[in-house]
Amino acid sequence: MNEMITAKEVRCTTDDGTNHGIISTADALKLADEMGLDLVLIAPDGKPPVAKIMDYGKFRYQQEKKKKEAKKNQKVIVIKEIKLSVKIAENDISYKVKHAREFLEDGNHVKFRVFLKGREMANPQSGIDVLKKIWPMLEDIAVMDKEPKLEGRYVNLMALPKKD
Repeated sequence: MNEMITAKEVRCTTDDGTNHGIISTADALKLADEMGLDLVLIAPDGKPPVAKIMDYGKFRYQQEKKKKEAKKNQKVIVIKEIKLSVKIAENDISYKVKHAREFLEDGNHVKFRVFLKGREMANPQSGIDVLKKIWPMLEDIAVMDKEPKLEGRYVNLMALPKKD
């Protein structure tokens, strides 16, 4: 920016789109000073580098404003986790599914995790069976992100809310 530009010549343009062509950096600085604006390198890798005469403070302010606006429009995805075991009772399953339905209706993602203890690791299919027993109770309001899968000591299933 301004005096920090080391190139001898720059392709100079202004904020309103006027092209001044290829001029020396000193002339471009003089031109920017006359206008009361800053000379900012836009494309330093170009041959010759491209510089723009603009109000740098105003430019930075607008960039920050755009970032804040983009951040405001972002939707945060919340993942609720429900832990289960291989030896879970039927009434416990219905209780956990009731909570999962509430989470999904609120628009949250739900991750079911079946923890495999000790000897249960020898038969991970039992964890997958528990998740396959739960899925029919949720498929009317949810979409399965991926099939139940063994990851370490857990068998995981991700349920996403259905789009309306």
